Amino acid sequence: MSNTPQAIRGTQDIFGPDAEAFAHVVETFERVRKLYRFRRAEMPVFEKTEVFSRSIGETTDVVSKEMYSFRDRGDESLTLRPEFTAGIARAYLTNGWQQFAPLKVATHGPLFRYERPQKGRYRQFHQIDAEVIGAAEPQADVELLVMADQLLHELGIADGVTLQLNTLGDGASREAWRAALVEYFRAHRADLSEDSQDRLERNPLRILDSKDPRDKVFTAAAPKIDDFLSAEAQDFFGQVTAGLDAAGVEWTRAPALVRGLDYYRHTAFEFVTDRLGAQGTVLGGGRYDGLMESLGGAPTPAVGWAAGIERLAMLVADAGVTAEAPLGVIMAIEDDRAIGFGIKALKALRTAGLSADMIATGSPRKRFDKASKIHAQVLVGVSFRDDKLTLNARSADHAAVLTQVDAVLGTLTA
Repeated sequence: MSNTPQAIRGTQDIFGPDAEAFAHVVETFERVRKLYRFRRAEMPVFEKTEVFSRSIGETTDVVSKEMYSFRDRGDESLTLRPEFTAGIARAYLTNGWQQFAPLKVATHGPLFRYERPQKGRYRQFHQIDAEVIGAAEPQADVELLVMADQLLHELGIADGVTLQLNTLGDGASREAWRAALVEYFRAHRADLSEDSQDRLERNPLRILDSKDPRDKVFTAAAPKIDDFLSAEAQDFFGQVTAGLDAAGVEWTRAPALVRGLDYYRHTAFEFVTDRLGAQGTVLGGGRYDGLMESLGGAPTPAVGWAAGIERLAMLVADAGVTAEAPLGVIMAIEDDRAIGFGIKALKALRTAGLSADMIATGSPRKRFDKASKIHAQVLVGVSFRDDKLTLNARSADHAAVLTQVDAVLGTLTA
């Protein structure tokens, strides 16, 4: 092993129960997004660097510190995608997807950020993502939030997860709030953390969600967005909360929940838990009505969310949710002359929708005992008696599956 290359720090090889939990998250997401009629999209793993620098923001940590960027053979700067939204926005503009507006689209796959690995966070990580593009109505925000809530329930991990909700107001409301925050924090600049001093002029909203104790002293008394909301912004947020109440989705107001980039508007939200340590966000998103303009498109309303598959899979495992389906049928081939029949039976059972496997190696006399120790719904012994193929199928508590197995195998021996 001394000469064997090791895995790159911040990457992972997913296998066994972890892989089953991972697949369970993706399969559940695919099922739920079909219920909500979100169209599937597959996005490139790398884009022109400007797709992310223009949309995420040159001054953000993601762009300035965390992106995997490189020059290709044509000397063009390319970047491994650090998130999905910017690439989806680019595709919406370059592929003529405006014809489908309002477009409900969903995707999942790997993303890449060079940051410090920690529990549930990797340099190559995976997300599920859902977006509604071209819908300015608060009902789009409600549908996305209800969809996210249903996903968490169907994954079996909704207990202990709280939806935190805030409004950032419309453009005018947000700008007035931003100006008030700059004025307020300037008076305390010398006492703020170094990061917040840096953010003060270019991204003051981010100071509100700072975890640094030096900043928390001042954030509690900082100006609140509610003091700057226009009547239209108040009505928009009221319609979102009313929709959530109508759908039975519990939520709590989180005034400090912000999005630092200027193109975010109105709804911002996170589903959070205390079961993942300090990094407790399970799923998050918001409305980003100004993003398309940053990529050269016409003003286009949009809202979306994303969730880390690794984090969801950890919660699935911690909750004891069984991600791997039980084995339907195990066959013990007790006579080598029946191996051919066993191969044919396996195909027939699997074609009928039953998971199936067989024990056909080792001592024939020990195969039945070996098979009986495997937790399957139906156990089938296959042997010869007086040169006649004999089947012995049994099940302790899966009568319906046993009936189906008898029917399938019966067609092969008739």
